[in-house]
Parts: sequence; structure tokens; C-alpha cells
Amino acid sequence: MHVFRSFALTALLFFYTLVHAQTWPAQALKLIVPFPPGGTGDLLGRLAAKEIESQIGKPVVVENRSGAGGQIGSDAVAKSSPDGYTLVLSNIASHAIGPAVYAKMPYDPVKDFTHIGLIAGVPSGIVVSAKSPYGTMNDLLAKARSAPGAVRFGSNGNGTSSHVKLAMLNNAAKVDITHVPYRGSAPATADLLGGQIDGLIAAVPDVGRNPLLRMIAITSETRAARWPDVPTVRELGLAPLVATNWFGISGPAGIPAAVADRLNAALVVALNSPELANRLRDLGTEPNRMTRAEYEAMIAADVLRWATVAKAANIRVD
Repeated sequence: MHVFRSFALTALLFFYTLVHAQTWPAQALKLIVPFPPGGTGDLLGRLAAKEIESQIGKPVVVENRSGAGGQIGSDAVAKSSPDGYTLVLSNIASHAIGPAVYAKMPYDPVKDFTHIGLIAGVPSGIVVSAKSPYGTMNDLLAKARSAPGAVRFGSNGNGTSSHVKLAMLNNAAKVDITHVPYRGSAPATADLLGGQIDGLIAAVPDVGRNPLLRMIAITSETRAARWPDVPTVRELGLAPLVATNWFGISGPAGIPAAVADRLNAALVVALNSPELANRLRDLGTEPNRMTRAEYEAMIAADVLRWATVAKAANIRVD
């Protein structure tokens, strides 16, 4: 009887999953962006949500739920029902760097999610004030080598992507640039313009169009089409610094495969629509066609990469 009951429950669960996948979506979807409005992540999440709506025929409502480097919104989704109606803007901060630098995480960045697909990998720009005496990256590094600790770089905060990338820069260039943490990129940029710090590493969309800033390097593998005169870190002999601030779509673990596949298909079509493809290029990236398996593998690899970087630089956040 016990075996029969177990078989019956399994069959019922399979039938429910099949029916659910066939009727999905029956209602609006929610995309939680685990950051405040106005930043790069918020912009990409809203662009993707708008295009996905047109593909699945149901609204995709964006909700900003920020805090703890993206952990609060991500954790809420990890613990939500795996029905395909609640999603999160997964990203390098909440799903790779956070697990590398925080002593405790409320979720496993791979196992506790159904990873749908990548929206974009946006490079960082290394920037100084347009009035800075450092015209090139080599100028800045020359100063850093001649006066260890004298060059000061801001970051979005301890344990953030900009902090970890500064540690990578110090290691790759064999310099000692002083880290100055801020509560976000806006106050860091304000102090950079005011002369309190010398530089900043931030996502290109946040700094690349600011006429008061000078971008002296970019962390993409190749030069960005929108900034063809800005050298890559690889060209400058800083290959370990090649990295992107990636953003994608994920949901809680256990979303039926058929639903997750439909979401991935909708995302890929949306990313390659002429309108969104042009917007992505304007942000320094290219549209992609990443599968669910490829996105999950990318996240798993990045978790290991940033754990190694954070350990080598002794970056920990309690």
C-alpha cells in the first residue's frame, strides 16, 4: 500500500506539473530587482521585463526590493513558490561576489534557484575626473608605483564588485591603491568630482556617459563599440581584471522545466529584438542567446572565481 501511495503521489505531482506548464502563464509575473531604482540593474531588469511581456502575453511587474548587496530580494525569491510567477534579477553581486565575501549567506546561489538566462554582461570602466592629471591608465599606475597608498579609489562599499575589482587591480598591477568605501556609486562619484578621491571602478552605464569623468580603461574582453578609444585592461597588461557586471533572470529552485524553457526562449527573443539589442550595445555589451544550462554554469564558475579572488585579497564582510 505504501509503495502504491508513493507512486500515486508521484504520478499526481507529474500530472500537476504538466498541466501547470501547459496553462502557464495564467496571470501576471513579478520580477524582483534587488537594487534601488535608477541603476544599471534596474534599467536592465525593466528593459527585459517589457520585452518578455510582449513574448508571453502577460504583464511582468517590476518590484524593487534592495538591501544587503542584493541578498534581501534574492532570498525572498529563493523562498517563494516555484510556479514561474516570481522571478529575480540575478546578478554578480547577489550570486557570485556576495557568497565570496559574506561569512553567511541566506541561500545557495546555484542550488536554491532555477536560473533562466543571462540578460547582459556589462563591463566596468576605470574612471578619473576629467580634470585629473592622469590622462591614461599608465599615468595613474606610475603614480601608484612611485607613491604606494597615495592614489585613492572609491567603491560602492565594502565587499561590493567595485571593491573586489580594486583588489584585483592592485594585485595585477603590483600596486597599492587605497580603498575608500562609500554607500553606493553616487556619493563616490561626487567625491571623485570633488577631488577627495582619485578614481573609481564602476559599471560603464553609470560612468561612461558622464562628461565630467574620463574613462581610462574598460574591463571587457574587447573594446566597446561605444567607446572605441578606451583601451581594455587586457591591452594594458591587466588581463586578470577582465570581468563583467552580469545580470540575468532566475526563479526559485523547482520551477517546471517546460516553464523555465519558455521563459528562456522569451528572454532570448527579447534580447535580440532590434530595440533592446541597440540599447544593450549602448551599454557596452552585446545581445546573447545563452541557454539555461549555460547561464547556470556561468554562475557556478563565477562563484568559484570570486571566492578565490576574495580569499587572496582577504576581503570578508561579517
